[in-house]
Amino acid sequence: MNIGIIPLISAIVSFVFALTVMDQYFARRKPFQLLWTIGLFMYGISAFSEFYTETYGLYLVMFRLWFLFGAICVAAFLGQGTVYLLLKRRNAHILMIIMAVISIYSAVRLFTTGIDLGAATRLTDKINVPTDIGILTGLMNVYGTVTLVGGALYSAWIFWRKRILPHRVQSNVLIAVGALLPAIGGSLAKLGAARGAPFYILELAGVIVIFFGFLRTKEVFGFFRFPLIHGFARVKVPNRVQGETAPQKPDNTPK
Repeated sequence: MNIGIIPLISAIVSFVFALTVMDQYFARRKPFQLLWTIGLFMYGISAFSEFYTETYGLYLVMFRLWFLFGAICVAAFLGQGTVYLLLKRRNAHILMIIMAVISIYSAVRLFTTGIDLGAATRLTDKINVPTDIGILTGLMNVYGTVTLVGGALYSAWIFWRKRILPHRVQSNVLIAVGALLPAIGGSLAKLGAARGAPFYILELAGVIVIFFGFLRTKEVFGFFRFPLIHGFARVKVPNRVQGETAPQKPDNTPK
């Protein structure tokens, strides 16, 4: 069996997830929905590059796409969505600008610098990249993991402490766990302990668990509908909330 089927499934789940959140962005126009849409499309592109490599061999363009979207940007963009939920808009904008500059710089460096694939046969094999890109990769991953996982756990704790909206506690815990799984897989792959199938399984499990976390919280979407069949017009949603990780008042609290 070609183990590339596992990342292919991850890519399909990611793209479906991204289309769902993108539909909600068109309906409600929340910044966190746009950032999650971008991050999930990046997750899908990264997973597809893994499928392509396992099926057709390792090519430099696939490595560059995988490293840019998977190793550098995915966690940071998903985490930035949480930042827009938890911080003041001005502070979130400042962090967004910094992250965008790093992402653009990394893309230019990755696609204009010669990279020797050596004897590598998989994307997770040891492949040397410019030192500055390695440093920025670490910073972006730490930022994404702290904001996404930390933000979800913080919100789960707030809801649990106030004894309100128990489904949101469950949702945020699922999101935190789902975000940790591919992070753990990536760390183990760097140590040579989880390359190939184990890494791909953790990656697939991660996006599925995050998807369940989002679906568990109906307030994230405001309402459920089949993606992209209602056009791109903004929709008024009766139950107005900020998102899945932003602590909210109970429904019976005076506004």
